[in-house]
Amino acid sequence: MRRVREVIVVEGRYDKNTVSQAVGGTIIETAGFGIFSNSEKIALLRKLAEKRGLIILTDSDGAGFFIRGRLRGLLNGVNVKQAYIPDIKGRERRKASASKEGKLGVEGMAKEVIIKALERSGATFEDEDQAAGSIERITKADMYAKGLSGGTMSAKNRQELSKYLGLPERLSANGLLDVLNILYTRDEFFGLDVTQNL
Repeated sequence: MRRVREVIVVEGRYDKNTVSQAVGGTIIETAGFGIFSNSEKIALLRKLAEKRGLIILTDSDGAGFFIRGRLRGLLNGVNVKQAYIPDIKGRERRKASASKEGKLGVEGMAKEVIIKALERSGATFEDEDQAAGSIERITKADMYAKGLSGGTMSAKNRQELSKYLGLPERLSANGLLDVLNILYTRDEFFGLDVTQNL
């Protein structure tokens, strides 16, 4: 599976599931319009855009274009690429009826269509060897060793670390791990002052 260097931003969990079956990488959901009332998540997306770049991949309906345009404005266009899926009439399998505009969303696209959309956006594809071998990644074992997962105080420790780093405090252990691997090397992670007290 090809891996995308940039962080891919999608509308919801079904979109995330579809994209993750097509490519590897970090995928973040906006929760639809919910993103606009979540200043922490907007701040996180800005950090990720500055560090790694973002690709916005939303549905091709009016709501998708609204989210896309508003996000681009909120992020000041910093390192943001746009990936567009084609207008295809149809209905997603899990839905009883077609959407208001009668178009398939990201979740209804074939893997090849997703990959093509990402390629056209200018996504940076990394070989698995290149992605895994170039920088030593922070692991779940590292998170456990620092008290950030698997312990009775792990959730509190994650919140404290997230607050210290200016990240959303409600990140899950896996979510925090993804973000840390984008923002820091393994050595930088172990050098963070706040982790010395965890």
